[in-house]
Amino acid sequence: MGEPNDADDLQRLRDALTSVDTKLLSLVAQRQALSLSIGRAKRTLGMGTRDFAREKLVLDRAHALGEAHGLPDGLAERLLLLLIEASLSAQEQDRVGHAGAGVGRNALVIGGAGKMGRWFSTFLANQGWDVEVADPRAGAEGLAHRPEWRDGPLDHDLIVVATPLSTTDAVLCALAQRRPPGVVLDVASLKAPLRAGLTALRDAGVAVTSIHPMFGPDVNLLSGRHVLIVDLGVPRANALAARLFEATMAELTTVDLDAHDQLMAWILGLSHALNLAFVGALARSGAEVPKLNRISSSTFAAQLGVATRVSHENPALYYEIQALNDHGHASLNALVDAVTRLRDHVASHDREAFIAAMIEGRHYLASRQA
Repeated sequence: MGEPNDADDLQRLRDALTSVDTKLLSLVAQRQALSLSIGRAKRTLGMGTRDFAREKLVLDRAHALGEAHGLPDGLAERLLLLLIEASLSAQEQDRVGHAGAGVGRNALVIGGAGKMGRWFSTFLANQGWDVEVADPRAGAEGLAHRPEWRDGPLDHDLIVVATPLSTTDAVLCALAQRRPPGVVLDVASLKAPLRAGLTALRDAGVAVTSIHPMFGPDVNLLSGRHVLIVDLGVPRANALAARLFEATMAELTTVDLDAHDQLMAWILGLSHALNLAFVGALARSGAEVPKLNRISSSTFAAQLGVATRVSHENPALYYEIQALNDHGHASLNALVDAVTRLRDHVASHDREAFIAAMIEGRHYLASRQA
């Protein structure tokens, strides 16, 4: 195709590009429909949703075709990865709906108008649960609603407590006084601050458990995501919590209450603190992010992307995750110590210590992967 000579040539080229885009999106829609049919066939055959061997075959083929067509390196694989994730998400949601794990049962989501409360309300409704939201604000459209959870019966098969961490323990204690007959579970990011309420429920004979979805409310595909079940010694409650995710590709892990918060000090506390410190250092440096972006390295761009997402999360929740975790000081002290040692290595021009520290980290990561 030759060089455009005038505005008419340019417009014809743009029209041709629009036509290609239209056909491309039409093919994507066809691919999604085929993926749903494949997902249903796998379900009929008793196969799992995800087939990693098949995914590798698809990506290897995409790499070869990309090279054959002269596409930029990695473009074909990135496109196919996006399409695979979209297909898996559609298959997973279809499988969850087909399983109908909640058909004939009802659930109350206390705090169901919050971000995670909305996620759980929709998740349960997709499984066939008859969901009622208890929140001063209305929840997801089409769900029953009461402004105050105390106003009305608590005879639900499942009660999910998705209130802010600072108020969750009080809600659990109040529920213990009402002794609901169904299973009660919370979805809080920390568990030790809820010890009084969780213990009160168990001692009152309520089927109680506690879960921690290790993902945010913007997640659609649960493949590769983790859900922690905090075992409070009530098998019936643990079993129901596990069944909620049975039709998904989420990975379930059972931990005890004390171990949970120790883990969260590093998984949440350290990672949050690191990214907030990164943003704080930039904010106080006087450096302008737009200028930095124009000359950024791949490492800086990746770190800035993660830090930007963290900085837009709920500040009150992130404070509570740091301040209410009795084990949080260990990870924060470790972070301060690591930065101080790095600063000292550089200030003293100690090349060997700097290199040794970097190699130590490399070995730690290699052993973790193994």
